[in-house]
Amino acid sequence: MHPLSAPILLTGASQRVGLHCAQRLLDDGHRVIVSYRSEREGLAQLRERGALCLPADFSSEPGILNFIEHLHSQTDCLRAIVHNASDWLAEGEEPDAALFNQMVNVHMLAPYLINLHCQQLLQAAQPADIVHISDDVARTGSAKHIAYSASKAGLESLTLSFAARFAPHIKVNGIAPALVLFNPGDAADYRAKALSKSALGIEPGAEVIYQSLRYLLDNPYLTGTTLTVNGGRHLK
Repeated sequence: MHPLSAPILLTGASQRVGLHCAQRLLDDGHRVIVSYRSEREGLAQLRERGALCLPADFSSEPGILNFIEHLHSQTDCLRAIVHNASDWLAEGEEPDAALFNQMVNVHMLAPYLINLHCQQLLQAAQPADIVHISDDVARTGSAKHIAYSASKAGLESLTLSFAARFAPHIKVNGIAPALVLFNPGDAADYRAKALSKSALGIEPGAEVIYQSLRYLLDNPYLTGTTLTVNGGRHLK
C-alpha cells in the first residue's frame, strides 16, 4: 500500500501544535483523521481541506472505546497514529483521585487501548508508525502538576513497551517537547522566565514538533526512542 493512501490519525488536533501538525500532514499529501474534544475554529479549516474530524472524550474508558468503535467504522487501515491529545490539570490543596484518574486516562489509557485495538489497522498499511507526544516535564517532575507529569512519564514507558511488542511491523517512538508556543495572553514576565529555562532561549513555534514527527515517520531504523525537543533545558 502506498504510504499516502492510508490515513494518519492525529488525536487532539483542534488547536495549537496539534492543529499545525494536521495542516502540515495535509500539506504533505497525507489523508488525515483527527480527534477533538471541543469544537474550535481550526476544525473548520481541517474539514475544508478534507480531514475527517471525530469527536472524542478520552477522560473515561467508555469514551475511549466509543471513539475506537467510531474510528473502525471510518477506515480499514492507518499509516500512523499520533497521540497528541492532552489535558493540563494542576493539583489543588486537597488530594484528588479523580484528577489523577483523568490524567492517566487521557495520557496513558487512551494510547494503550487505541494502540491495541488499532494494531490490525496499522499492519494493513506498511510502513506503519505510532508516535506518543509526551512532555519534557516527565524528566524533571512538577510540584504543581504531579499527576500530569507522572502520566506523561508513563506514556514514555508505553513507548518502550509497544516498540518491543509491535516490532518489526510497527515503529513506536515519542516526542517530549518543552515550551514551543506561548498563548496569546501570556504576560511578558512569564515569557521571559520561561525562555530563560532553556539554553537556546527561544520560542521555536509548532513547526519544530512537525519536523520531529516527520523525522520519526520517515526514518525506517528508529523505534523505542523519545526525541527530546526542549531547547537545551537539561543543560541549565
